[in-house]
Amino acid sequence: MHPVTAEGQGEALDTVLGLAGAYAYPPREDGPWLRANMVSSLDGAAHAGGRSAPLSSEADMRLFGVLRALADVVVVGAETVRQEGYRPARARSAFAALRAADGQSPAPAIAVISRRLDLDLGTPLFTDPVVPTLVLTGAGTPRAAADAARAAGAVVVTAGDGDGVDPVRAVRELAARGFARLLCEGGPRILAQFAAAGAVDELCLTLSPLVTGGDAPRIMNGPGVAPPARFVPRSILEEDGFLFTRYVRDRRARG
Repeated sequence: MHPVTAEGQGEALDTVLGLAGAYAYPPREDGPWLRANMVSSLDGAAHAGGRSAPLSSEADMRLFGVLRALADVVVVGAETVRQEGYRPARARSAFAALRAADGQSPAPAIAVISRRLDLDLGTPLFTDPVVPTLVLTGAGTPRAAADAARAAGAVVVTAGDGDGVDPVRAVRELAARGFARLLCEGGPRILAQFAAAGAVDELCLTLSPLVTGGDAPRIMNGPGVAPPARFVPRSILEEDGFLFTRYVRDRRARG
């Protein structure tokens, strides 16, 4: 990847460990930090044909892997799990020493947000994870569904008083379990909810040099952020026409 603008980065960005350094999380003592990672077409589509893969590239997938390798937990909505065929995150030897030095497990956990827990508990996400998969749900979730998830090996986390999940509480509950470096991979509805709640600290957005037309949602497709929250650019990288942007929330700005 080549810097369009990046804070003092150079050729090291061509290596996964160089990217890891460029995308390092803030110090843990600063508290939990939720980073979102999404891809969008030039005309704003968050997917093509129902999946994000057609908008991606080799470089985008390389960064995807780096961002996962830095995280304690990957937060994702149940619909995205189904559409994208989610599997457990795997340990990667290139990051073994880095994660061990930070006290992290060999691979990040996956945390699935689901109101009804209507999940396929026979998939590898639940049967073969390196770290037990978590399920974030509300207090109103049927007890039988929660018991079934636990029996399948999942860790059920109550993060809402009703049948839904409160994004701020979700971050707090995960941080209390040692998952302070969070990576949200969407989908658009979940990301919109977290943004509206003021829970998104950082947005890593890959801008794909493709146009799709159609009626695909934007990367946030849900409640509005009122007033709009301001983010400031941290870096912009480029490879093969793809732009890899990184923005952090401006906490000095209102909203």
